[in-house]
Amino acid sequence: MKYASLCLLLSLAPLAVADDYAIVFSKATLDEEGWNEVIETLQEKHGGALVMYADRLDEAKSELQQQHPRFTCFVARPEEATKEFVAAVHQLTRQYDDDPYTDTRWGILTGYDAANALEIAKTSKPLTIHKVAAGTEVALEMCEEGRCFDELVQGKLVVKEQGGEAELTKGPADSTKALVDTLNDYQPDLFVTSGHATERNWQIGFRYRNGYFKSHAGEMIGQDTAGDVHEVDSPNVKVYMPIGNCLMGHIDGPDAMALAWMHDAGVRQMIGYTVPTWFGYAGWGCLDYFVEQPGRYTFSEAFLANQIALLHKLETTDQDRRGLEYDRDTLAFYGDPAWQAKMAPGDCAYDQELKVDGDTYTLTLTPRRGAKSFEPINMNGSERGWRPMVAFLPNRIGEVEIVEGEELKPVVTDDFILVPNPRTVEEGREYKVVFRAKRVE
Repeated sequence: MKYASLCLLLSLAPLAVADDYAIVFSKATLDEEGWNEVIETLQEKHGGALVMYADRLDEAKSELQQQHPRFTCFVARPEEATKEFVAAVHQLTRQYDDDPYTDTRWGILTGYDAANALEIAKTSKPLTIHKVAAGTEVALEMCEEGRCFDELVQGKLVVKEQGGEAELTKGPADSTKALVDTLNDYQPDLFVTSGHATERNWQIGFRYRNGYFKSHAGEMIGQDTAGDVHEVDSPNVKVYMPIGNCLMGHIDGPDAMALAWMHDAGVRQMIGYTVPTWFGYAGWGCLDYFVEQPGRYTFSEAFLANQIALLHKLETTDQDRRGLEYDRDTLAFYGDPAWQAKMAPGDCAYDQELKVDGDTYTLTLTPRRGAKSFEPINMNGSERGWRPMVAFLPNRIGEVEIVEGEELKPVVTDDFILVPNPRTVEEGREYKVVFRAKRVE
């Protein structure tokens, strides 16, 4: 779309209702060649409202508060998508209403250049994650199939074939080429990493000598301990979770790792810390909601659920406050937040069912693993497990009346219900919350 016609769209765009999608961008981004097409593509795909600001992101606050969109996509050129911008997005998206929680499913859509961002914006087909690959231990029993190397144990490789069990095998001592081959040939739908990293590289081994992944000008390579270079050529659409890596989400220039993942490795959505990570709740917890509750949440929802869990902990206890506050605004989510990437459905440790009958909402939690139903699935990493149950409502609601289940200490906002993890399973007990609320149109 030409600049003039997009300006016309801006002038005619109606205010969105609660269930809609907002596209937020700066005047400078609109003026930059190619980026207006990114905005146009999102607008055509989602029918979203357009929100432009001149200089500062908080200029968009009033309009976003009025619209209160279910999804908010911040289109930003890479030079705009700084760690300060990520923090500002976190803070802004908690201010659509008066509660302390994030009020929208948000994402920052950027790319190495406008063409890369446009490719991400054009991606519409939902992704079902069948194949998982990782440089760290993940709960492969919750995945259809996968390959997990280990940054803590040299030569460790766990493989699960579709329909089989996860098996411990022997991998190479230097796993650089094997990881590149996994991306290029196995073509996973989800890639997970942890360990030391900077904006320019990922150190594959954490406790032992191994190679590196390195980025430059939007391109990614693996360089092994012998100095040999292995090119990453992995164009299949995928999601990336650097759950424990420092700085992988910090875009500090054109050589940033995040941009290379998007440009050279088919990544359509990713999270990433914009700072050195030491606490880990914001990053590692995304595994608890996404990989370990297969099929329950989209990746965007899993990220949001974990942010809600973090904020709930800040609201209800002083435990770990320093770490939680450090993590609160430092994990980026890149990509179109409405694009759907989900794990292939699997058997969760507990069922979670939300029923709506007029103005009555019923959330039922049914244990499926006996006494272990509410316990952590996997403890690799930091600040793992014991996450609250989070269910997103199909619509926004107004004032809430709890009818049943108040002893579970539920938190009900305008668009989600949270139930603190009961931790223990009491035989014969029904874990149910019933509440009444009027729908907000």
